[in-house]
Amino acid sequence: MKIFNTPDNSSTITGFILLGFPCSREGQILLFVLFSVVYLLTLMGNGSIICAVHWDQRLHTPMYILLANFSFLEIWYVTSTVPNMLANFLSETKVMSFSGCFLQFYFFFSLGCTECFFLAVMVFDRYLAICWPLHYPTIMTGRLCTNLVVNCWVFGFLWFLIPIIIISQMSFCGFRIIDHFLCDPGPLLALTCRRSPVMELVFSTLSPLSVIILFFFIMGSYTLVLRVVLKVPSAAGRRKAFSTCGSHLAVVSLFFGSVLVMYGSPTSMHEAGMQKIVTLFYSVVTPLLNPVIYSLRNKDMKRALQNVFFGK
Repeated sequence: MKIFNTPDNSSTITGFILLGFPCSREGQILLFVLFSVVYLLTLMGNGSIICAVHWDQRLHTPMYILLANFSFLEIWYVTSTVPNMLANFLSETKVMSFSGCFLQFYFFFSLGCTECFFLAVMVFDRYLAICWPLHYPTIMTGRLCTNLVVNCWVFGFLWFLIPIIIISQMSFCGFRIIDHFLCDPGPLLALTCRRSPVMELVFSTLSPLSVIILFFFIMGSYTLVLRVVLKVPSAAGRRKAFSTCGSHLAVVSLFFGSVLVMYGSPTSMHEAGMQKIVTLFYSVVTPLLNPVIYSLRNKDMKRALQNVFFGK
């Protein structure tokens, strides 16, 4: 890889070098095939849920409408990183343009933040359905559901907008090598010509802030749901209530668990190998697993997916 330096030991800003997963050429091709399959399966799984909710009239309820929107979000979330990662596997230079890096930076973090809001809204829907069943139809109307979906997207895409714009205006020096498979704030801020403690503090605060607040909101909501479910007299009623929440709780545990490990640990910023693995888990693996998790224990979704695939 050639890097052309100016006399002041700073390189002309034409892009960044994403090291990705350094290995032999054969290893790069194997990773390309593996992640291509994972990407296609993710698109098929989440796309199937969207089609099932759209075509099955019985699924035109707030719970499944939110799930379809969440699957739509997952498609874009995984698309913000995997296609560039696949191109990087086959590239000799592994260079990503300056604008491309910051576009990926913005969309990856905005979509991730939107996912946090969606998970919180989905547990709010389950809380209303279980804790306030008689008032649920009048509270969770189609209009409220639409407003919640729109607000998730708006707040998610506004959360990091100004800090990312400020970072994109900074000057970058040195070899501009990022030991990651995506443009992450830690490596980017380390490449600036002058350290910016203020921006480092802003990102170290903004990144976990929404995650922590929404995580406690979700856990608080599930605590209230659990109190109500345990008071249900019949075992069948308790199982039904738990089954509607079990899938969502599994997805919350996978996503928030890995994100909190990533941005809640002060050492994660300094361990490149672990940083890649944890980021890979919540950005690639969880969007693949979510359709499986939501369809395994949900009879209505299973039936709708059978209609999609087999026309039953």
